[in-house]
Amino acid sequence: MTETQSQHPDSIINTGLRGVKVASTRISHVAGSEGKLIYRGYLIDDLAENATFEEVCYLMLYEKLPSVRELGAFSEELARRRAIDPEMIAALKTRPSSSAPMDILQAGVALLANHHTHPGLLTRGNELDIGMTLIARMPTLMAAFDRIRNGKEPIALDPDLGHAANFLYMLTGTAPDPEIARIMDICLVLHAEHSLNASTFTARQIASSRAHMFASVSGAVGSLSGDLHGGANARVMEMLLEIGEPGAVDDYIRKKFESGDKIMGMGHSVYRTKDPRARILQPMVRKMGERTGEPKWYEIASSLETKALEAFSEKGKVDIHANVDFYSGALYYQMGIPVDMFTPVFAISRISGWVAHVIEEQFAEAAPKAMLYRPSADYVGEYCGPEECSFVPVDKR
Repeated sequence: MTETQSQHPDSIINTGLRGVKVASTRISHVAGSEGKLIYRGYLIDDLAENATFEEVCYLMLYEKLPSVRELGAFSEELARRRAIDPEMIAALKTRPSSSAPMDILQAGVALLANHHTHPGLLTRGNELDIGMTLIARMPTLMAAFDRIRNGKEPIALDPDLGHAANFLYMLTGTAPDPEIARIMDICLVLHAEHSLNASTFTARQIASSRAHMFASVSGAVGSLSGDLHGGANARVMEMLLEIGEPGAVDDYIRKKFESGDKIMGMGHSVYRTKDPRARILQPMVRKMGERTGEPKWYEIASSLETKALEAFSEKGKVDIHANVDFYSGALYYQMGIPVDMFTPVFAISRISGWVAHVIEEQFAEAAPKAMLYRPSADYVGEYCGPEECSFVPVDKR
């Protein structure tokens, strides 16, 4: 090539790593064509119906469901670690009230490394210890920030409450009744793990460099903050608020299809049927609407799902269905959780899966040691000659 040119656009690769297998895992499996989600061999349907979030965390970290004694000790240990240092509270009070909660969470996870005795000691035991601390403290960190930004003092944890109930108590100042606490608990179970999604891949990629748990999780939080990942649940609720009434659904869908815009919460990169988590969440939204006396959020969402499916089907798109974000936002909203806290709620659940993946990446017996993630790329940039450009000094350009 004698003139500056780039390769033909048709040669550009932009797969988003779809279908590329980068690791083996024992943690979870997403069977997209069947609409199944499995945590270490257990169907999400069974776990959501029968297990607590603490049980699922134990399953994630220790590869088995706990006995009564093991669950009691594990829950007590989480409770012991739940409080954050006064210096962290002081740091939160220096942050602008306009700060995005996910930015606070990402920075907070990194700061927690400064309060750990040996953050860089890369042993399975130490990484597990850090993981336990992060599972316990991330809800406290987020609840404290939300209160501080609203001019209130953080609320101390209640040792008699479980993980989900404690978060709602520290956030709102009111201990939830058992039914609300259980709904929150199920939400945490449903979001705990989802194989190599964007944030989990980020955590494993960072862990492959032998960075510590705090660094891996901080990076995962940053990945989750994007609108196409964890931020989607907030955008779904914003969509429902924009629609406002069930009778406005038809007009909303028509405008979206005419403009070519997405309907948030519809479609998934893996599932080709309805997301199993959405199946579980949908009746919970209806039940919450009955409790709060505001059934319209369920009515809007269910009508929107039905009519959007019909519209997609007419266009031959039969594999676009509701995902987990479609119903989770309405559920959080009715529990009094601020919309910009929806993604942090996602994170305080997904931390259990992140920790499990970081440990698997670094210490799995079957994994090759020091296998640093290093994908390749096809260069499609500029060329000035057969191989490379000739450098011209600045005064002669």
